[in-house]
Amino acid sequence: MDKMENLNHTKWDCKYHVVFIPKNRRKVLYAELRKHLGEVFRGLALQKDSRIEEGHLMVDHVHMLIAIPPKHPVSQVVGYIKGKSAIHLARVYSERKRNFTGQSFWARGYFVSTVGRDEELIRNYIRHQEKEDDRLDQLGLWR
Repeated sequence: MDKMENLNHTKWDCKYHVVFIPKNRRKVLYAELRKHLGEVFRGLALQKDSRIEEGHLMVDHVHMLIAIPPKHPVSQVVGYIKGKSAIHLARVYSERKRNFTGQSFWARGYFVSTVGRDEELIRNYIRHQEKEDDRLDQLGLWR
């Protein structure tokens, strides 16, 4: 609660942990696409007066800590980011330059959780998600 944001008659600190996946959990978020998506997500969030504070793109899912002002519904902002990023990816990487809605990249739905006082815990979880997945995969080899 240290850093409050301001609207005309509101002080706010609304942060959410959001996770979503590509359709069929395809492992497509890698290399050049992975680097490029961070910039795309940040730009789209700014268009909705939101800010991505922390993010990590795994090969088959996306984690982000996003600050969304109370004047925007979370579902609207996440839907906007997913929809517009899918269109952008289709235009840049699929060579479909016109009339593509991008409906086939991200799976429907997403996970969202309010952050509250656990912000640093969530930030560490997002930062170290890849290492934790690798560790769990190694443990699964012996089962």
